[in-house]
Amino acid sequence: MRALSRLCLAGFCVALVACWLGLCPASAETRVALVIGNGAYANAPQLANPSHDAEDVALSLKRSGFEVIQGIDLRQADMQDLTIRFARAASKADVAMFYYSGHAMQFSGVNYLMPIDAVLTDEADLKRLVRVDDIVNDLQQARNLRILVLDSCRDNPLAESLKRSAGVTRGASIGRGLSKVEAPLGTIVSFSTQSGQTAADGSGRNSPYTTAFLKHIEEQQEIGDVFRDISSDVYDTSGKTQLPELSLSIIGKFYLNGPVSVTIAPAVPQAPPRPDPCAAAEAHWKAADAIGSMDAYEDHLARFSSCSFASLAKARIDGLKQKTALAPPAGENRTFDGKWDVTVNCTSSAKALGYTRVLSATVTNNVFHAEDGEPRTANTLAIDGQIPADGKTTLSARGTTGPSAYTINNAAPGSPYAYTIDAQFERTRGSGKRNELRPCTFNFVKR
Repeated sequence: MRALSRLCLAGFCVALVACWLGLCPASAETRVALVIGNGAYANAPQLANPSHDAEDVALSLKRSGFEVIQGIDLRQADMQDLTIRFARAASKADVAMFYYSGHAMQFSGVNYLMPIDAVLTDEADLKRLVRVDDIVNDLQQARNLRILVLDSCRDNPLAESLKRSAGVTRGASIGRGLSKVEAPLGTIVSFSTQSGQTAADGSGRNSPYTTAFLKHIEEQQEIGDVFRDISSDVYDTSGKTQLPELSLSIIGKFYLNGPVSVTIAPAVPQAPPRPDPCAAAEAHWKAADAIGSMDAYEDHLARFSSCSFASLAKARIDGLKQKTALAPPAGENRTFDGKWDVTVNCTSSAKALGYTRVLSATVTNNVFHAEDGEPRTANTLAIDGQIPADGKTTLSARGTTGPSAYTINNAAPGSPYAYTIDAQFERTRGSGKRNELRPCTFNFVKR
């Protein structure tokens, strides 16, 4: 016993000397995550990815120092139990993350997550689902950083069933995809695609969004940059058809993996924090895209090269370079030169009404340009691009919106927009389809 006391005393002295030398370990930051993957639905088409998504995300977060609460194919009672456990754990954590892969829906602007035994016969059954607002409230208990990740904007037949049972009036409250969630202070919110849109499941082990999440989440970068890279990766790998919704409201910088980890929400008033370098990116992008010039896009790329719209700016620059390319040498095929009529047909999508419009176009030296006949009105559209000899091309369209009823996101009249068109031209005819947001077809007829 006396020998043991001497050993303990000696150990204490060694530890004390180490602390005097500055070698004491820093107090560890507490990180907790709830990871759920629901795919084995009893009353809806089963999803192959969520179980794999949850397993792989849980392992990744554990490597980043998270205590992970994991659930796969959860019924209503099990899902409620895990969210309660998570709420208690988040109240004692510095960092809290909620990740969900599976079916979800919105009703009257409120988002719901669905257990595998969910049944939606009428509006009252919504009480059996998990409200995303409740998860956001639970996350707010964490002291420093809160992260909400929803890879769940898939087509949901149960939502369609509820819409039919709710009737015309209430059924209109059931939107496509999920409703936008604004990030509270100290929070990051990331959806697999834009609010009101649906995301692809993918054909591999993981969904396209989770594939990008796993690729970047362990990188030694600032957390805001990590999620911007995730969004950019999904947008690029999906052929620019799926752009994740990202909302950040964080002060300072935070690293999940790296040399530094700092508090996001200061406990006491301090010197003004460094501003988010991407805070003004969205507003600047809208202004640059409205101008539509090479200088405007290059200015945006110079200011916000690591932000969400950088890849779009690069695409616009490439499109303008095609348009302003030198005229083809003498003798080159100019089959497509002349005047064309362009008919745009957009079918109804979500709450947006369908419409048809006709534009006049000219092709000179294989450079295509079309615009509507009333450029002074609020609703304008211009289409530009280069047509190669084989007639296969991607055109760039931009303009400003007309009445809100014809827009996907109920945009105010005069709001700027842009998208691309994959087109194929023959000698006197051509066809194309819009790539982003809503289904539209294009018919080209040479005069």
